[in-house]
Amino acid sequence: MAITTTSWDPAQYLRFSNERLRPALDLLAQVPLAQAAQVTDLGCGAGNVTAILRQRFPAAAVCGIDGSPAMLEKARAAAPDCSFAQGDFAIWQPDSPPDLIYSNAALHWVGGHETLFPRLVSLLAPGGVLAVQMPAMHDAPLRALQGEVAASGPWAERLRDAGFARSLLPTGSYYDLIRPHVASLDMWETTYLHVLQGEDAVTEWASGSSLRPFLDLLDSNPVLRAAFRTAYSAALRPHYPRRADGSTLLPFRRLFIVARR
Repeated sequence: MAITTTSWDPAQYLRFSNERLRPALDLLAQVPLAQAAQVTDLGCGAGNVTAILRQRFPAAAVCGIDGSPAMLEKARAAAPDCSFAQGDFAIWQPDSPPDLIYSNAALHWVGGHETLFPRLVSLLAPGGVLAVQMPAMHDAPLRALQGEVAASGPWAERLRDAGFARSLLPTGSYYDLIRPHVASLDMWETTYLHVLQGEDAVTEWASGSSLRPFLDLLDSNPVLRAAFRTAYSAALRPHYPRRADGSTLLPFRRLFIVARR
């Protein structure tokens, strides 16, 4: 992973593991491979999906790549029969061409998609598949308010250089980038309606993913960190109100890409 300054908290990320797992399974269900010899989980995180890839392709050598040592430690425990390595998406090079490069909710953390996606396709074995799912939430309050709140309080100077999940290219651009290099290309978008529980549940969700780079930069000042988190929660509440039963609804849009070389 290209972002190395963010210290991922596997426990916080996995707090919503069921909600985060559903799009991963939806992506895997559309992978048009009956068998595979080499499978790469690019951005494997805590390894829960890597273990599922191993189940789907039991004869394959399955390797997970991630930039977070904490996540990789968790992944090795979750999928002991898979291999794992720390790596940067932009320069990662497999030892041999994979039959499947699978990436769930990871590639939006790095830029340069204009070159990254054609490069990933070029790494595949003949007939291999690139399967990618990325959140498409850059215009949603969940994401947009992170930058706004970060720039408007006493924490602004500390958060000026915060890393953050990148905006995606227009959907058609991914088609134009990938289609000339593959035999088939399937793309779709899905909006999941997550039903979250607890106080400031959307903040809790973001604290395991897109809010992480901002929180990390405030770790040395717990008071300021708590104040930023409180301000972000207050900004979110009008957009994600709690329902009569105490639940909070989080509409979450994701882009799916399945390309076969």
